[in-house]
Amino acid sequence: MKVVALAGGVGGAKLAHGLALAMPSENLTIVVNTGDDFEHFGLKISPDLDTVCYTLAGLANPETGWGRVDESWNAMDSVSQLGGANWFNLGDRDLGTHLERTRRLNLGHSLSQITTDFCEAWGIAAKVLPMSDDTVPTIVITDEGELPFQEYFVARRCEPQVSAFRFEGVEQAAPVPGILEAIEATDVVIFCPSNPWVSIDPILALPGLRKAMADKPVVAVSPIIGGQAVKGPAAKMYTELGIEPSALAVAQHYQNELSGFVFDSVDERYYSEIESTDIQPLVTNTLMKSVEDRQHLAEEVLRFCEELLIPSGVGSG
Repeated sequence: MKVVALAGGVGGAKLAHGLALAMPSENLTIVVNTGDDFEHFGLKISPDLDTVCYTLAGLANPETGWGRVDESWNAMDSVSQLGGANWFNLGDRDLGTHLERTRRLNLGHSLSQITTDFCEAWGIAAKVLPMSDDTVPTIVITDEGELPFQEYFVARRCEPQVSAFRFEGVEQAAPVPGILEAIEATDVVIFCPSNPWVSIDPILALPGLRKAMADKPVVAVSPIIGGQAVKGPAAKMYTELGIEPSALAVAQHYQNELSGFVFDSVDERYYSEIESTDIQPLVTNTLMKSVEDRQHLAEEVLRFCEELLIPSGVGSG
């Protein structure tokens, strides 16, 4: 079975890692949100892309889920001492990634080619693709005006009240080479438990993505457990947009795309309501506290996908 997984953030990275452990790497393509990319200190930063890659490579900080393990902060300490901007922390090891990425982008290399080369250097066997080689910044529309995503998320700590989002330039952007082909060849598309508004929606907004997925089974895993986001502002965003945060709200957010929906057992009360929308539900433990949890959830999701594919005659492989 071939899988295309859409991911962003810590939750998405964890399930992507679980999938990489649970299935043949040649059958897995991971498409990562780049709407939160930005420039800082003249460097091109790709937070979601790095979180996914560091996690797949076993390099991520296990306590935060982002950044590098065994990180040091000498450069940022020097920046702070000199009165520079210290609102976005860049560890010393992490800086090496951004320095080399920026150098190569300035030479005219594409983000997708750079990502492929970084993955090879880090020993990542699955194919990891940034959603676009074009710049598609996520803009958060708030009660304090329009804010670039990282200013909202990190500098303002998600404090402004959200009313909408837009993905600047997405209409003119293109999916990176290989994404549409991977979707055409895939058996199933999986939405990892990432923030629907700012991690998955930017990918889906790219021209041609939804059309390519139209005839494919799509399974989403809820990032909301018991009305709360495991990490990040997804639940707060739902509330401020006038929607009660819940697994049901996530299923409804994706309703037009979904064949199946995976959510935590604490939210089992939504089973019948989700099933009534012609989405096949799967209730299980979706909280990933360990690497073993990631692989176990991935295996359950893959079995669920296999069951959804049986009517179409698609088998495993």
